[in-house]
This record gives sequence, structure tokens and C-alpha cells, in this order.
Amino acid sequence: MASLLCLSLLAAAAAATSPGRLVPFDLLYADGVRAYLARDWARAAELLQRALHSYAGLRAARRACRAACAREEPFSGGPGRWEAALLGPVLQRAGCLQRCLGRRLRPAPSAHRASRAVRRDFDRREPYNYLQVAFFQLKKLDQAVSAAHTFFVANPQHLQMREDIEKYRRMSGVKSDSFQDLEATPHWEAYETGVQHYDADEYLQAVARLEESLSEALSALEECRALCEGPWEDEEEEEEEKVQPGLYEAIAAHYIQVLKCRQQCVLEIATKPGRISATEDFIPSHLDLLQFAYSQVGNQTLAAECAASYLLFYPKDEPMLEKMKQYRAELGEDPAVMARQSIQHYVQRSLMEKKLIYYAVEHLGETFNDPDLWTPDELIPENLKEKYREDQEKQKQETLDVKEREKRGPLPFEGIAVTMDSQQMNGTQRVVFDRVLTESECKDLLRLTKAAGEAGDGYRARRSPHTPHERFEGLTVLKAVQLAQNGDVEWRDAKLLLQASEKSRKIIESYFTPGKKLHFSFTHLVCRRAVDGEQEGRMDLSHPVHADNCLLDPEGQECWKEPPAYVYRDYSGILYLNDDFQGGGLFFTEMDTVTVTAEVRPKCGRLVAFSSGKENPHGVWAVSRGRRCAIALWYTHSQEHAEQERVKAEELMEQRAVEQDQPDGDKHQGTDRSSRSSSEPRAPSRATKPADWRQKPGLDRKQHPKVLRARDEF
Repeated sequence: MASLLCLSLLAAAAAATSPGRLVPFDLLYADGVRAYLARDWARAAELLQRALHSYAGLRAARRACRAACAREEPFSGGPGRWEAALLGPVLQRAGCLQRCLGRRLRPAPSAHRASRAVRRDFDRREPYNYLQVAFFQLKKLDQAVSAAHTFFVANPQHLQMREDIEKYRRMSGVKSDSFQDLEATPHWEAYETGVQHYDADEYLQAVARLEESLSEALSALEECRALCEGPWEDEEEEEEEKVQPGLYEAIAAHYIQVLKCRQQCVLEIATKPGRISATEDFIPSHLDLLQFAYSQVGNQTLAAECAASYLLFYPKDEPMLEKMKQYRAELGEDPAVMARQSIQHYVQRSLMEKKLIYYAVEHLGETFNDPDLWTPDELIPENLKEKYREDQEKQKQETLDVKEREKRGPLPFEGIAVTMDSQQMNGTQRVVFDRVLTESECKDLLRLTKAAGEAGDGYRARRSPHTPHERFEGLTVLKAVQLAQNGDVEWRDAKLLLQASEKSRKIIESYFTPGKKLHFSFTHLVCRRAVDGEQEGRMDLSHPVHADNCLLDPEGQECWKEPPAYVYRDYSGILYLNDDFQGGGLFFTEMDTVTVTAEVRPKCGRLVAFSSGKENPHGVWAVSRGRRCAIALWYTHSQEHAEQERVKAEELMEQRAVEQDQPDGDKHQGTDRSSRSSSEPRAPSRATKPADWRQKPGLDRKQHPKVLRARDEF
């Protein structure tokens, strides 16, 4: 069934390029989504498939017409005024395109200009997301699996689709060959297979697949470039009163837009579906691999040809120059070793376009992110080189600052290990420490969590605000001390909560901000418990992806530091107490909230710490079995936002210590005298207490009532 769907898509795309009515894909897509929301699965599947057919047909028609008109109306110089010589052929080409597209696209071509949002959905393969649900509801499993797999290939960190794919794999009626990418690009399959053969020293097979990949990649590049010659895309919405550019400015602006689009095509073909970043030097790397592989199979002529082609990109590459000397010595000067014509054309055309773009950047105020590492330095204008050097120096300094911050001295406690740093976690300002607590200390704190379900703060064993499939139990430090006062929990356990959180603060402060005081913003001992009987088919998270001091906007790729976010928070931490549960791991993502960059598995004594800003979006996987407990910690450099409940809790703890030191203090069952953690830092004496020890309740308490603060747990 999957192959039938794939064939139907290809057949429809081919048929759509022949004369006949082609319904605009955005209209079909909108109708399909409406049918989906109305749960009309058959209608939704039909319309969504037709939208995909129309989209493929539109792209095919544009490619075919641009290629045909390039042959029928070629540009050439001619007599007469330069406007006629230049713009005459342009007008003829435009007329050819209108006629060609008019024949292939009915209604008129202008009806097929979809909004940017709809085009983005098709680029992200969003219709397949709807299709897989529609096919599933129609009990067409093979087609549902193919649609799901096609979407998942381009969106591998999509959390819900990951769950769906795993469910499909467990279904008995699903065939393994149904998991196929209906939008597969031929050059990527050939490239990855070729690299695998290359790494396995299977050079004969490697050259065959790498040559196939290079050929397909260059073809894909031409198709991408043809699609760049589309309508003018204004970066901002048109306003009625907006001053329109003159003739030459408008022509220049649109032409530069087309050139920049063409330059970016190399990134499009070099980016594997589902990846964010392109493979660097995608075309040159083919030639580098091929020259070595050909030399290993004894074909020095083709090896030299690939080396000469590579040198068009990097003419001063010393290792390759040495290789060329070697090949020339082996082959002799006759016949002369020449670079491939296709690569010569590629490089010459790209350099011509770059030269025009950089002129526009220098004189017309354009911007350009050059996608190539091989662009010659002399092509870049001097003023841009200076700005580039300044940007590079600034970036270098920022990198050095980060490295300097992460070159930490000894941690303030012995036995603690840095398990993962920022580099290992694919981010910045992230770290994982182990052995912060002992097993016995974890058990004591877990004993304290039992009181949370009966008399705790925050959630009090209520349903989580983030998911109906879990219950939360929480205690603040003040509530723990008050429970100890009432005899509901042991004093030593409440004291250990204060000690463990203070120990974490000292570790995080010494690692991230040595010499700069971190104050507690909020401390919460919290447990998440999976609700029995409500885990089947669960698709959600224990805590959705968010940032701790700003409001995350994944669509706009921004994080807004404004209320109700806790904008004053600077660092966050989680000190785990157990691992006898299923799920519940912490994960970090990119700003898009779906691309997972790092994961942390909880266990007793593990402390994960990170800066609270937009650089560290994070969430928590669903707890599907058992009970996950941890101390959630937030810190601030702002003294006025220091946690007032903690100040009160420490005062009550000191008051108890004073009472125990009095002659009649024996009546108070001093259970905490021997309970100091083996790694506990010394508490300051009353005489050396910091100035902020007894500070008054500040803005934090006024703006953030306790019930809201408790809900801010991870």
C-alpha cells in the first residue's frame, strides 16, 4: 500500500505538468485540514493527498517551463539601446513563462501563490502529519505508516510522532517495508551509502555511489535554482502608503533576491531531511572522497580529475596540491589534467553571483549570509571584511568567556564529579554533577517526601497542571520546618533539605559564577507520580518545553523576558533523589522546542544545573510508572528577589538550635545533633551572618503568591 501511495504521488505530479486543471494546493490543504478537524477522515485523506499532488505538480510545472523557456528564448546581446538589448529578452522570457504556465496551470498561475505559512507547512511535510491520522482512522495502516514515517524523517524530534512511530512498530499488522520516505531525495541515500562503503575501505562500491550522489545533488541544485525565479517576496507586509521602489531599484532588489536564493540552494541540498544544519562543503567533500577512492582502486586519471576539481574551491590547499604533483608525476603532463566541466561551470557561476551580491551588500544596503566556506577572500569588499573580522573577534571573545567560565577550580566539596559539561550536552551553561548526595541522604529526603502527599505545599497530591496522567506532591523549605515543629516529620530530615539545597547552591555558584553571589529564588521538594490505569496511549510530557526566566516563542524563535515569567532568575538546578521509576528524564531542546540536544537520566545524588534563559529550553519526559522525586532549585543574582520563605525557615532552625543549647533544652528530643551530612558545609555563626540574612519580604513575595510559585516546579 505504501508503494501505491508513493506511485500515486509521482504519477499525479507528472500528470499535473500536462495541460489540465490544477487546483491551488493551499485551497486543497485548507479544506483538508477543515475536514480533519471535523473528523471526516476519508474526505481529509483525499484532500490532503490532492494538496500534495498539486504542490508537486506546481513545482514540476515551474521547473519545466523555466527550462523550456531558457531554450526557446535564450538571452543574447543585440543591437540598439542597452535597455532594449537587456530588457527585450527579459520581456520575451516573461511572456514565454506566462504562456507555458498558463497552459500547465489552470486556473491562472496567480491562483497558485500560497501564503508563506502554507508553503512553510509543505516544506516541513506537515500534510503528512494530518494524513497519517486520517489513514489510521480509516484503518489503512500501511498508508498511515508511510505518511507518519515521511513526516518523521523530516521532523525526527517531533515528540508525538516519535510515540506514534513506536506504536506502529509494535502493531502486528504493519509491514516493515511500509516505513518508507515518500519524499526521499535520491542524492542523500546514495551519499550515505557511499560514505559507509568508503569508511569500510570498499572503494569500488564507494566511487559508484558517490558519483551517483554527486550527479543527483547537482541535478537537485538546478531544480532548486529554477524555483528561485518566483514572485517577489517582500520581507514585510505591504502597506498602502508604502513608497514603492523605482524601476531599476525594483529590478535590482528582485534580482538580488533571486541570486541569494540560488546561493542558498547548496544549503538545501546539503541538509538532510530532519537536520537543522547542512553538511559543510557538501560538493567539495564529494570530490575529496572521490579522489582518494579512485586512487585506491588504481584509477589515477579520475583521481587527478577529482583533485583538480577540488582545487577550484580551495586552490591553496597544500595536501591536495601535493596530491596533484603526485598524480602529474604518475600520469605525465600529456594529456593535461583538467577539472570536470560541470564543476568548472558550478564554481564560475557561483563566483559571478557572489560578486553581484556583494556589490549589492556594499552599495545597496543588502544583507547576505554566504553559505560557502570556500568563497575567496578577495571577493569580499574591504569594509565587509573589517566587519567580518570584528564579528569573528567578538564571537571568539564570547567563546573564550564561556570557556573561561567553564575552566573551574576545585569544587567546594570533595567527591563530587562533573559527569557532563556544556560541550558534551551540546549547549552552553549546562552541567551535570554526580555524588552530591549519598544513598542514605536520598533515603532520608524521600522519607520527607511522604509528608508532602499528606500536608505539603504546592500540589498536595493533586493532578499536575501540565498533564492529567500524573499527580504532584510538594514541600517548600518553610513548610518542612513547620511540619518538624508540629512533630509531623523529623527535624533532621527538614534540616537535611536545607543543607542539600545550600550545598547545591554553593556548587552551582562556584562553577558558573565564582565570586558572584547567588541567592535562592525558590526551593521545592517535589514528586511526580504516574496515575495508575491512565498511561495507555499517553502522548504528552510531564512538563512541556519552556525556559525558566522568559516566555518561549518557538515560532518566532524568541524568548520574551516579561511577566508572568520569573525574569530575575539566573540559574536553575534539579537535585534528583531516586531512579526507581519509568520515564521522567530531563531533556534540552533548540528554540524550536522539538529538536532535542541533550538528555539527563535522574538518579540519586545527581545535580543538573544550567542558566535559566533562552539558551536552555527544557522539558521533562512523561513519568509512566512509579514516583520521581527531586529538589527543584532556582537562583538569582538579585538580592531583592531572594527567597523569603527560606530566610524564615533558617531562622526557625536557628531558634531550635538555641533552644537545644539551653539547660532545659533536653526536652526537645535533639534528633538532629548527629544528622549533619558528611559533606555539609559549615554554617556561618550568628556573628558572621551575611547582611541579607534577615532581609524584609521584598518584591518577590508581593508579585508572586505562594500558590503560583509552587507551580513553577520543573
